[in-house]
Amino acid sequence: MFKNVRAAVAGLLFMAAISAPTAANAQTYWQCAPFARVFSGIQLFGAAASWWQQAIGKYSSGGAPKAGSVLVFKAIGAMRSGHVATVTKIVSDRIIKVTHANWGGAKGRVENDVTVVDASPNGDWSQVKVWYSPIHDIGQRAYPTYGFIYGSAKAVAAEATAAGRAIGAHTQDAGIGG
Repeated sequence: MFKNVRAAVAGLLFMAAISAPTAANAQTYWQCAPFARVFSGIQLFGAAASWWQQAIGKYSSGGAPKAGSVLVFKAIGAMRSGHVATVTKIVSDRIIKVTHANWGGAKGRVENDVTVVDASPNGDWSQVKVWYSPIHDIGQRAYPTYGFIYGSAKAVAAEATAAGRAIGAHTQDAGIGG
């Protein structure tokens, strides 16, 4: 009943955590999916690769990046659960910046404004190469992706309305509201 309220509280705690001093951040270990959920506001759960199917009927999706959207990587080899990253900036038609957690050399850490390059033959973002901090360059491997999940104003409004109803119902049950 209070899932949306809890998500909002988690978001506030998240913002406080990332704005805290660096020493405190060094002790926080983030997985990509919980981080993307809090950072993007897209309320999907479970393994990162499962977000694509979960989004059907809840969020719109597509093959073009938009600021605030979540790029969903397919599950492959060492990346058995897939990966998700939130788009923070569109640089060009084939280059974006993302903020994500737990990638490559940054195990458990958050990386801000990381370069991602569309490496697909058709320019459809179905394969990407990601900046790899240990080599200070774009990684050599192309990773397959499903595409982008868009957090829509409609979905955000629906979540806010549901949260408001849940709070109203709770205050009435407690004898607080009208």
